[in-house]
Amino acid sequence: MQIESTLVAAVQAAIQSLYGQEVPEKMVQLSATKKEFEGHLTLVVFPFLKMSRKAPEATAQEIGDYLVTNLPQVVARFNVIKGFLNLVIADACWGSLLADIQKDKNYGLKPVTEASPLVMIEYSSPNTNKPLHLGHVRNNLLGWALAQVMQANGNKVVKTNIVNDRGIHICKSMLAWQKWGNGETPESTGKKGDHLIGDYYVAFDKHYRAELKELTEKFVAEGMDEEAAKERAEKESPLMQEAREMLVKWEQNDPEVRGLWKKMNDWVYAGFDETYKALGVGFDKIYYESQTYLEGKEKVMEGLEKGFFYRREDGSVWANLNAEGLDEKLLLRADGTSVYMTQDIGTAKLRFQDFPIDKMIYVVGNEQNYHFQVLSILLDKLGFKWGKDLVHFSYGMVELPNGKMKSREGTVVDADDLIAKMISDAREMSQDKVNKLDDITEEEAQEIARIVGMGALKYFILKVDARKNMLFNPEESIDFNGNTGPFIQYTYARIRSILRKAEAVSLTANQAELSEKEIALIQQLAAFGTAVAQAGTDYNVSVIANYCYDLAKEFNGFYHDFQILKETDEQKRLVRLALCEAVAKVIKTGMGLLGIEVPERM
Repeated sequence: MQIESTLVAAVQAAIQSLYGQEVPEKMVQLSATKKEFEGHLTLVVFPFLKMSRKAPEATAQEIGDYLVTNLPQVVARFNVIKGFLNLVIADACWGSLLADIQKDKNYGLKPVTEASPLVMIEYSSPNTNKPLHLGHVRNNLLGWALAQVMQANGNKVVKTNIVNDRGIHICKSMLAWQKWGNGETPESTGKKGDHLIGDYYVAFDKHYRAELKELTEKFVAEGMDEEAAKERAEKESPLMQEAREMLVKWEQNDPEVRGLWKKMNDWVYAGFDETYKALGVGFDKIYYESQTYLEGKEKVMEGLEKGFFYRREDGSVWANLNAEGLDEKLLLRADGTSVYMTQDIGTAKLRFQDFPIDKMIYVVGNEQNYHFQVLSILLDKLGFKWGKDLVHFSYGMVELPNGKMKSREGTVVDADDLIAKMISDAREMSQDKVNKLDDITEEEAQEIARIVGMGALKYFILKVDARKNMLFNPEESIDFNGNTGPFIQYTYARIRSILRKAEAVSLTANQAELSEKEIALIQQLAAFGTAVAQAGTDYNVSVIANYCYDLAKEFNGFYHDFQILKETDEQKRLVRLALCEAVAKVIKTGMGLLGIEVPERM
């Protein structure tokens, strides 16, 4: 029995009966009653005052009387505080609701059907010249969690990735490997492929800077001022010239360059796959810029023919967005090469061919806000039906308190280093707890450390509203107290331990008398579906994270105040065990939506 939906319908009937007016569901505002007042749910009566033509207190009194008279099995009694009607829900309702939660395997989730809309979510978007870093970690965790939440709201979901696998930055790594690699491979070095290629990208930069310094000094010695000397050095750098020549050869499908490009990219993809697996994320379809940029150029030329875009004297193609209150946007350079916008248009074209997309969500950092504002307008002009309504899931930066943990390049936090450190810290922090478990093997202890370490990392990042910049504190994230992943995981493991000891008991929600603490816990469980719906409507996965914390906190208060296994009254014991089972189920489902595992033992 869904108490809130029953009450909404009853209030609509009350307004019709008392004041002869029909009101829409959204006008009936119910929320949890404030702790200082008696009641479970509070109705705001202010929206109905024009209909009642009475004072707020009198209107609330009339609606309350109607509900007690016509719905006594749900509303036991009520009290009025100004324009707020506080409703006390009958114990039998809470018991029935608990029984319903137990029975429903997919409690709080909406089913996906053939008729469900299709939502495509793009996330990750790495470059193949370096390994994934802390920013990618936030991106991937947000993208995966958002995909689970959208599916939980009854949408078909396609998870997709666009890999930036072409361009001058890729050629820099390739050229550096050719010059200084001595045939190194991931196998010969024991390094992950993405790290190996990243090292060569750094090597290129190191040699390039040294070359620029040498050239600049030479030109200064010849009488040039330093600024002009630097500019000339950049133009005449032999190393950069070689990288540009390699890019031209790549564009011309030179077999040797293309062969090297494929070999090195394959090393990178194998490395990325390891990181994705460790993060617990994946994709239904991966697109590659090398396959989409030509499609984008084709769509831009089509737009040019139709008069959506224009060509400047130097041959470059632009979109004039002044009418939309924006500036002009470059789509093709004078030499005919594409920009990121061109690639995004091409990727959109391919995706639209591949899937009947109803909504497109891009999980990309907030530094790209303007880019997606423009992309939306351009896709709409080019006839993509979802272009105007595309969603840019814009998120803020994530940093560590000291700026970096261990970094191969000295500037960013490597994702693999971060994952390894989180698991290692979790093993250390949970050593005492794990050691208390009977018959635990080394493999089991390591698996618990992995689940707790990754849970700490994911929860700490996902509990923050994505739009905000955040500071990720590894030590704080593994705390077993407070708003952390391990606190919620430990609560789940504690409940599973209770249920294992009571496994012979039939766990049905019997109609025993309920305490306020037990009712508060059932009411918290009842709010799960609302939290899932809100997270989907607002594209805000932190709603689920904080719901799970509130539920775990509520359960721990209940666990502290009441006997469960030692309760001598069998009816009460069965109700409490049923509550334990329902809380465990909802925690597992909620954390699962975030991509967080919960251990059976801890």
